[in-house]
Amino acid sequence: MNPLPPTARLNRPGALDALLNATDGALRTLFAKPRASRTCPTVPSQSTELTTQDKALSGALMRVNHVGEVCAQALYAAQALGTRDPALREHFLAASREEGDHLAWTRDRLDELGARPSLLNPLWYAGAFGLGLVASRLGDRLSLGFVVETERQVEAHLATHLQRLPEGDHESRAIVAQMKDDEARHAQEAAHAGALDLPAPVKALMGAAAKVMTGTAHYL
Repeated sequence: MNPLPPTARLNRPGALDALLNATDGALRTLFAKPRASRTCPTVPSQSTELTTQDKALSGALMRVNHVGEVCAQALYAAQALGTRDPALREHFLAASREEGDHLAWTRDRLDELGARPSLLNPLWYAGAFGLGLVASRLGDRLSLGFVVETERQVEAHLATHLQRLPEGDHESRAIVAQMKDDEARHAQEAAHAGALDLPAPVKALMGAAAKVMTGTAHYL
């Protein structure tokens, strides 16, 4: 029996529902107020007193972290859309829900610091969604490998932010520390699910692209 053409596959109810859900997720990520399912990991007894300069630095760094969470929503949504394995789809969606907490925490912290999200968030989302969809089409194990490398690079990036954030910014530091722990766990879970180790040139290319994104988002 001949396989269904692409247009026919998209006309199947399940595929159409998945596509509509992905579109809804994109609109919510970019334009709706995110809400966390977990309590923001701040320390109520430690109040933050920041100079104007420190506040500007924290705002820029948290804007970069917020962009990372926008991209995480796009990546996981694309990979959930692209896989045909129901268990793996749920794995991606569960990770996306935790990343949704990060999205809400960083956005709320931006508001508290009087900083704005990146003006290029729709561009970051579209690019990350495209990468996630390509990775999913190359096979589930490679898609999981993409998750592992992405999360490891994000974990390392967050570690540098813990060094750069003002010592007195307890709220931002608590958020970043929890995010770092979650990203490390997501990488471990993807590795245990059967991820392939990506070739060194691919890892280097991902790192270079991340530097361009983070460098731009620091200001825009």
